[in-house]
Amino acid sequence: MTNQGIFRRSLQTLLLLSLLPLAMTSYGQIERFVPGTHYTVLDNPVNTNDASKIEVLEVFWYGCSHCFRFEPLINDWAARAPEDVDFQLFPAMWNGLMKIHAQVYYTAEALDAVDVVHEHVFNAINVQGNRLQNERQIGALFAEHGIGQEDFERAFNSFSVRTKVNQAEGRMQDYQIRSTPNMIVNGKYLITTGENVPTQQGMLDVVDFLVQKERAEASAGE
Repeated sequence: MTNQGIFRRSLQTLLLLSLLPLAMTSYGQIERFVPGTHYTVLDNPVNTNDASKIEVLEVFWYGCSHCFRFEPLINDWAARAPEDVDFQLFPAMWNGLMKIHAQVYYTAEALDAVDVVHEHVFNAINVQGNRLQNERQIGALFAEHGIGQEDFERAFNSFSVRTKVNQAEGRMQDYQIRSTPNMIVNGKYLITTGENVPTQQGMLDVVDFLVQKERAEASAGE
């Protein structure tokens, strides 16, 4: 081999070695979280609220102590979410009390008062031991935070709120929800805590990974 050939081969080797850390980083990012282990690919994608953004749903129940402890973490995450992420709340329900609590959430939403009462509903149930299991108890809590009884009753018993509760109940199966808290990314991916995702922060790490995945796929399709 000539000196020129040796020099060319050496340059190629150096180039490959310089690219190896980048390749390993990219591979590590791709393989860091895998379907069936760290998240579930839903059988059928569910339509999102805003197709122009990447939707992230927090699936919660007011009576869930894990959800209560998750609140500071998810609130901090949501406050720092990128502009292309649409963060939404989704109340889970698989029994009568959970359905009432979903009605509480959608009542607050109808009154544009989620920011006003959401944390107080969690505290009432998880700290004060008030299960909020009937309209009287729920109305009293709303009244404590400046929402008039008449406005509350009108929203709580409205057709639109009951329709949203029924629609959400129907989507429970589509999202394959069996526990709380869960996260749903772009109507496609379900993330739960478990053996392979043991912490709530770990669940959010998977969410961030999937948001990046959806962003990259959207850019590639443009």
